Amino acid sequence: MSEIVIALDAMGGDNAPQATVEGALLALNELKDARILLFGSKEIEVQHERLEFIETTEVITNDEAPMMAVRKKINSSMVAAALAVKDGRANAMVSAGSTGALLACGMVRIGRIQGVERPALASIIPGRKKPFLLTDCGANVDCLPKYLVQFGLMGSVYMNRIMGVKEPRVGLANIGAEAEKGNQLAKATYEMMSQQKEFSFAGNVEARDIPTGDFDVVVTDGFDGNLILKYTEGLATTLVGMLKDEIKASKKAMVGALFMKDAMRKFKARMDPEEVGGAPLLGIKGAVVKAHGSSREGAFKHAIIQAYHMVKNGMVEEIERGIAEISAEQTNEEEVK
Repeated sequence: MSEIVIALDAMGGDNAPQATVEGALLALNELKDARILLFGSKEIEVQHERLEFIETTEVITNDEAPMMAVRKKINSSMVAAALAVKDGRANAMVSAGSTGALLACGMVRIGRIQGVERPALASIIPGRKKPFLLTDCGANVDCLPKYLVQFGLMGSVYMNRIMGVKEPRVGLANIGAEAEKGNQLAKATYEMMSQQKEFSFAGNVEARDIPTGDFDVVVTDGFDGNLILKYTEGLATTLVGMLKDEIKASKKAMVGALFMKDAMRKFKARMDPEEVGGAPLLGIKGAVVKAHGSSREGAFKHAIIQAYHMVKNGMVEEIERGIAEISAEQTNEEEVK
């Protein structure tokens, strides 16, 4: 592949379009074989030899019904970017707009990889030992066991191809480590994951063990996954705030904090979501990254680079192959029964 083309929704996010445009320019400075299609309003002024501006006249907001907006607002920046991927004009898409609308774009405008039951929204979360991928984070609140098995496969491919983990360990979020623990969904999923051969299933993982980083991928339905994600984000913010309060309350602590300045800076960098860029939407026929709504130029840069590597490392093609293999395994098992 000589050139990777990324479609960028310039109007999505709290800081659009300025942060989006600046992030695009930063990314192009690092990606010498990439080109960006920038979709947005005519007020945008930007010039770069590898950036093409395409005017759109509509914007999808967070207040709109996602599916209806995606179907009606054909000339919105988000839908236009998605159609560029569908039509083959772009290899990937990045947006910080409405999560629901982006999921709908992935399903309706781009389409799923053949065999994928449900696309999954994933999120890289910092762990004590190493970052891990939590999937699904909110795309599918009601799931069947076969959906979760596919989430495990797609998450494993992402961690291998994008994060460089040689043999990702996939865990199933549950209320206990034992195979017989959990509700019917967890028990049935455990059995199916144990039988498949496409990724390394390492068993159940309890909530208290998720942040350690012993697992590279943590699989759950979108309801529980969203709760885990939001609680983790809130807890991190709360702990940092509590630490600051305690430091400010004591002169001795303030002096000690000066000696810990470098350590605190490194800790903050490990927790900074801007370093990751965004959440991949796995299972779509194209690399799709959902940047956080509050993203600034640095986060957009990393989201674009993330989408670039998803294409460069053949993530979609590898998911397609793995899904086909799992489907064949399940068909053979049903025939034996």
